[in-house]
Amino acid sequence: MTVCSMWHASWTVESMERTLPFYTDLLGLEVIHTQIQDNEYTRKLVGIEGAILKAVLLKVPSLDAGLSGHIIELMEYIQPKGVKIDTKPCNVGAAHFAFGTRDVRAMYEKMSAAGVEFVSEPVAITAGINQGGFTCYLHDPDGYTLELMQPPSWRFEKAGMLPEKAVQ
Repeated sequence: MTVCSMWHASWTVESMERTLPFYTDLLGLEVIHTQIQDNEYTRKLVGIEGAILKAVLLKVPSLDAGLSGHIIELMEYIQPKGVKIDTKPCNVGAAHFAFGTRDVRAMYEKMSAAGVEFVSEPVAITAGINQGGFTCYLHDPDGYTLELMQPPSWRFEKAGMLPEKAVQ
């Protein structure tokens, strides 16, 4: 037996009310499902006695998100409230999630104007398999690192997608 699919990626947010508009309004993700998890199964799964969580499942509207139907699961611990950790990319255990886009510069401009914190402006990828593309890191409202990646045009072509809006 082996792994047969990617189910989702998940991270914890401080406040769903504060964070969710970032993912829906600025990134354009679609909410698939919201639920409160207040049950023994969840407490056993996360290994935290008395845990109560709010889960919001998100997907890219145009993307087939596989068996689960979503790609991101945002979790807010209603009980117990957690503490902020240092998610600097070089720290062991830190992670990031990368989103593909056809126009990283336009997203950078839109999100910067909305007050989103970026690590840098989009940078040209000058080496490796994605040479010819552009990318940048940014932080969500909780400081989680995200990446906006505009792949080189051949990636769009290989995937059968027209790069009509891709910036070269």
